[in-house]
Amino acid sequence: MLTYLLHSLENYGIAVPHLFFYTTFKMLMSAIFSFVLTVSVGKLFIAKLVSLKVGHKVRVSECAALADKYDKSSMIPSMGGVLFIFSMVVSSFLWMDSSAPFALLFSFVLVGTGAIGFIDDYLKIRGHEKGISARTKFLLQVLVSGIAISYLHSEAIYEMVNGVLSFSSAEIKGMGVEGSFPFFMKYIYLPFSKSPIIFSSSILMFLFSLLVVIGTSNAVNLTDGLDGLATGCMLLVVSVFAIVAFISNHVFVADYLNILYIEGAGEIAIFLSSMLGGLLGFLWFNSYPAQVFMGDTGSLAIGATIALAAVMLRREFLLALTGGVFVVETLSVILQVFSFRFFGRRIFSCAPIHHHFEIKGLHESKIVIRFWMIGLVLALLGLMSLKVQ
Repeated sequence: MLTYLLHSLENYGIAVPHLFFYTTFKMLMSAIFSFVLTVSVGKLFIAKLVSLKVGHKVRVSECAALADKYDKSSMIPSMGGVLFIFSMVVSSFLWMDSSAPFALLFSFVLVGTGAIGFIDDYLKIRGHEKGISARTKFLLQVLVSGIAISYLHSEAIYEMVNGVLSFSSAEIKGMGVEGSFPFFMKYIYLPFSKSPIIFSSSILMFLFSLLVVIGTSNAVNLTDGLDGLATGCMLLVVSVFAIVAFISNHVFVADYLNILYIEGAGEIAIFLSSMLGGLLGFLWFNSYPAQVFMGDTGSLAIGATIALAAVMLRREFLLALTGGVFVVETLSVILQVFSFRFFGRRIFSCAPIHHHFEIKGLHESKIVIRFWMIGLVLALLGLMSLKVQ
């Protein structure tokens, strides 16, 4: 919106500093604005949630050992995801180019999946322990994610976004994808690998993208169990992808690093910067001891949104690497369920795995900080993979 207004001022002959049109400047301002807005309204927002008795409900039926630990958490409000979703939408609206094809798509997925989580949180608060049924939640996620991914595979995005690979025209012809549409959506890049994997089937590519978005959304939801755990880990992942998006928007840098150049990816970087600021502001209140939890409202939304960015940038496996904490948390739940169902035994004292360490006697804050450390190492490996390929 600000970009549009500034261009309008220039049309009227009013000089506008070119600094306001630089992607780096808009990224920084988007992050700062989102952070300040979140912290500024956070206290009033939390007080309102407390007055509405929007308490955090923890399901301990699968692990009785957690019952005593989480009696206190029922007094802490949930639905905190509304806070940073609001800040992200406002900040991105101000600093992104409203005409960019990515702008509304990100907002649609963020708000859409956040709404699913909001309904789930609301039902839990009103006494429905399980919230939305697993099947209904999954179908709603498929609907929102499917619409977004269908748009990415459509002619509209192909006409507005020019995907140019760091290969010569002859090499592209040799890959058999020239003229396919949109051809850049057929590529998947592996960390530390120079050559991409090519999907010849658009249906398989669509299903894979859908799996990434829904899987990541639920993985973040599973990780959100300790004060600041999911928020801090997601901050690291978002930082990496903001950098990747910025690089992907510069043809010469992208060519030097042998990564995909995507025209307009700078707008993705600006949006992710707004997420970075919003999550950092939320961590102000969510760090130990937490004053508010993001709930399904926030966890489903940020998981789906960062996954959408990974799909757009063709870096789904980089997401798996940098978000390794979320992958391990999800695998711990899958292994626990599989082992108990088929062998009648539990592998962990409680799943997800952060609760296992909690029951073993590690303090909550120590678990969180150690997971953050692991997340930081994985984020650095992710950045290193851009050069070592």
